[in-house]
Amino acid sequence: MECKTAAGDNYLIRATAADDFIRAFAVTCRDVSEEARQRHGLSPVTTAALGRVMAAALMMGMDLKNEKDMLTIQYDCDGPIGGMTVTADSQGHVKGYANNPEAMLPANAKGKLDVGGIVGHGLVRVMKDIGLKDSYNGTVEIQSGEIGEDLAYYFAVSEQIPSVVSLGVLVDTEDYHVLQTGGFLIQLMPGCPDEIAESLDTACRAMPQITTLLREGGTPESILESVLGSYGLHIHAKMPVSFQCDCSRQRVEKALLAMGDVELYSLIKEGKPVTLNCGFCNTDYTFTVAELEQLREKGKKS
Repeated sequence: MECKTAAGDNYLIRATAADDFIRAFAVTCRDVSEEARQRHGLSPVTTAALGRVMAAALMMGMDLKNEKDMLTIQYDCDGPIGGMTVTADSQGHVKGYANNPEAMLPANAKGKLDVGGIVGHGLVRVMKDIGLKDSYNGTVEIQSGEIGEDLAYYFAVSEQIPSVVSLGVLVDTEDYHVLQTGGFLIQLMPGCPDEIAESLDTACRAMPQITTLLREGGTPESILESVLGSYGLHIHAKMPVSFQCDCSRQRVEKALLAMGDVELYSLIKEGKPVTLNCGFCNTDYTFTVAELEQLREKGKKS
């Protein structure tokens, strides 16, 4: 069973500007965070936090080189959310979960969902599995818990790439469904002239919030155009994005077999069905005693 959303207006673009001294990504992915909200029963503020991380992971995943490459962003934090894990690939697929999906906090001083408060302090890790013996791992301290600032700091410290990361999730105040989700990532490449860096910083600071732009009909193309249009923006690729989990009953069967004959026999002796849950998409897989016995026999023959 493959869990995914339809792509629809959810898509991602990659672009360059200023004679390739600037590279940029932008995404709109409302359905992705709404799928996560429904599957995990997320509170509004947890929806906002996880949705931001998923938007960022989609953009960062687009920078992976190979089809099987994977990127994981993990928040190990002390706030009420208890941590988050999001995984994305190079094909526009993302999945993720929060350790405490129903965590709640009052609005912050600006009347906004308190993402920073629900995240708290701790570490953010970025892991890239690019088919090598050892995966790439970068770890930095959480700066504000607002996600965008944390990941901009990660890029500056771990990858030495000056970056602007803007992320946003707009949640309906009545029924809590997701109205807008999106973001952009702009990075300065080595050798970028100081005057470009300074003017770009000024332009980014003057921009409205990403959710405001999306609510007003903005698209990934128009958002990047508003920031980078004067630098000769060139869009190289466009890709649909979706919530997608690659779990399946077959994979769960393999996990049960990997437990070994003794452990499997112990489950059978209990005489009741066994249910295993996929943390990424919250799908349950239930096995009857008879099915467990069949699996055990299969394991003996293999």
